[in-house]
Amino acid sequence: MEIKVLHQIMEWNEDVSQEVKEVLHTHHICMINIMGSPGTGKTSLITALIRRLKDTWKIGVIEGDIAGQIDAERIAALGVPAVQLNTDGTCHIEAMSIQHILPSLPLDDLDVIFVENIGNLVCPAEFNIGESLRITLLSIPEGDDKVEKYPLMFTDTNCLVLSKSDMLPYFDFDMSRVFSNYRTLNPDAPLFCVNSRNGDGLDELVHFISDQIKKAK
Repeated sequence: MEIKVLHQIMEWNEDVSQEVKEVLHTHHICMINIMGSPGTGKTSLITALIRRLKDTWKIGVIEGDIAGQIDAERIAALGVPAVQLNTDGTCHIEAMSIQHILPSLPLDDLDVIFVENIGNLVCPAEFNIGESLRITLLSIPEGDDKVEKYPLMFTDTNCLVLSKSDMLPYFDFDMSRVFSNYRTLNPDAPLFCVNSRNGDGLDELVHFISDQIKKAK
């Protein structure tokens, strides 16, 4: 019975996810789901991308957290419309939450919406939210074994970003191991190594994201 209930929840989420996709398609908006562990640098990456993209594209942000609104305040300080989504304990964002929150954003005046998902490498991978693109972050301090330990997250993503690249000299992180495991799971998806603080690697990622936004137009 529990398996059946879970199956029904997943099907219901897929139905709502498709409805969200239709709304975004009507407004020609590319929605990007940013996933990764707590502390991997999701908010820092989003703020760095906003600074590089805001002169070309109109941006909105949905900040997902279990509680609080610290990250949404950081985003709003950049002059970008941001909405805080608190899950009150739930370990992921579901499509219904996105559907409810979209009317709070100026959809007619947006090209792209970044969604910062709840920080973990398990649940968010299982729930589509109507996104056009999934980006998964893996930070150098987390270790090079995460692709093997959490295969679904790295299989069901459109792009892997290795964040905090400036920390490489201080950790025993085998880059070739990550590359090999990622390519086995997801041979066609790109991989970027970035440092959100000084901008290393961001130009390539910005170009990739801009191409995805153009496809939504």
